[in-house]
Formats: sequence, structure tokens, C-alpha cells
Amino acid sequence: MIRLWRSFLAVLCFSLFGLGAGVISFVIFPYIHFFIPENKQKSSYSEVVHKAWRFFIKLLIKVRIINIEFPEKEHFENLSGKIIVANHPTFIDIVILIGLIPKSTCLAKKATLKNPLFRNIVKSIYIINDIDPEKLKENSAKFLSEGFNIIIFPSGTRTKPGEDFKIHKGSAAIALNTMAEIIPVKITTDVPFLQKGQLFCDMGGKTVKFTLEAGRTITPADFANLPEIKARNAISEQIKERIS
Repeated sequence: MIRLWRSFLAVLCFSLFGLGAGVISFVIFPYIHFFIPENKQKSSYSEVVHKAWRFFIKLLIKVRIINIEFPEKEHFENLSGKIIVANHPTFIDIVILIGLIPKSTCLAKKATLKNPLFRNIVKSIYIINDIDPEKLKENSAKFLSEGFNIIIFPSGTRTKPGEDFKIHKGSAAIALNTMAEIIPVKITTDVPFLQKGQLFCDMGGKTVKFTLEAGRTITPADFANLPEIKARNAISEQIKERIS
């Protein structure tokens, strides 16, 4: 009975999330585009998504679907121009991170532009990652120079705890191009939750505890004396070590 009730609450919450995405895409973002000065638009887009997703996370906590332990939360609220890399165990990892970290964006696949609810959000404030590598580095550098934090899942897809995964070199390439510091974040849950291959309606029978742990900062300048390929590999190895 408890599992059914939790699933019902989750369906309500995610339905509200979808409704909110529609309002943001078709009402709020067009308003910002036409009535906010161009030099302030990206910050406005980012703030709207951050506050909306923060509300959604608080709602999930309020109805006891999840709980979040994030000791360094206050530190992350003041970050600027950093690359945040994290493992990716659940479907809502990006929602949690953007909901907790102001002025942040992320890398998104071009396929997300086909989603009518999120297309306007993605093209307005996210960085498409499956494009020409030089264009990706250029776009990322622009966001970082404007004080945005870029959230990246180096595995590229959800992975299960204990599962070995490959680290894509994009985050290391962006860091070396911009010399922006990389902050690793390891996400864990005390029970399986919205994992790859897990039914969306399976909310389990208890509140799921998310724990976010920040690892030691990776400074790309420390690898500047290495050839670029070796530097990318070395940084990627450190990323994997700290988020696995």
C-alpha cells in the first residue's frame, strides 16, 4: 500500500514538473526573450530554471519521496565559473544539481531539442554537446567567462553503483581550454531509485536518501606542462577516481 501511495505521489509531482516545463517554455522564456535586455537574458533563463527545479526538489522532499544530504550546499551556492562533474545514478540527478546550484547550465544531447516541452529551455540556456568539439569548447568558454557553472556527467548516461564506466574526455578538454577548476560530486542513494532500466513508477517503500559529496578540486593548470592528450587522460582519470 505504501509503495502504491508513493507511486501516486510521484506521478502527481512529475506531472506538475511537466506542466511547469510547459509554462517555462511557452510563456516565461518567450517573455524574457522579448522584454528583457539581451545581455541579461541568459541569467534570467538560468534563474527561472534553478528556482523551478529547486521548488520541484523541495516538493519531492515535502511528500517524502526523497531526502537530500549535501554538506557543502552553502559553498556550492556561491560558485562561479566552475565545471562540476558528477556520476549519474538516477533520472533526476541534473534536476537536483541545477535546483541546488544557482547560475548553472549543463551539456545536453541534440536529441533533447526534439522534446516539445524542453526544446525552448535547452536551446536557451543549455550547451549542446554532440556538435563539433571546437564549437563545444567555444560555447562552454563563453558560459564560464560569464560566471555560469557547467554541470557535466562524464559517463554520458546513467550508471549503476559499482558498475565500471567510461569517462568521456569532454569535461577535461573544456577545462584545459578555459583553465576552469573542476569540482567532482559523487551522488549516491541508499536504495536503487530511478536507475537505468528501473520502472519509472517504482518509488519503493521508503524515503530515498540522496547523498552528495564534493571531492577535491581538480586544477587543470597542474597539467599544463603535459601534451594535450596526456593532460586530458590524466584529468579524466582523476575525475573517474573521485566520482566512482
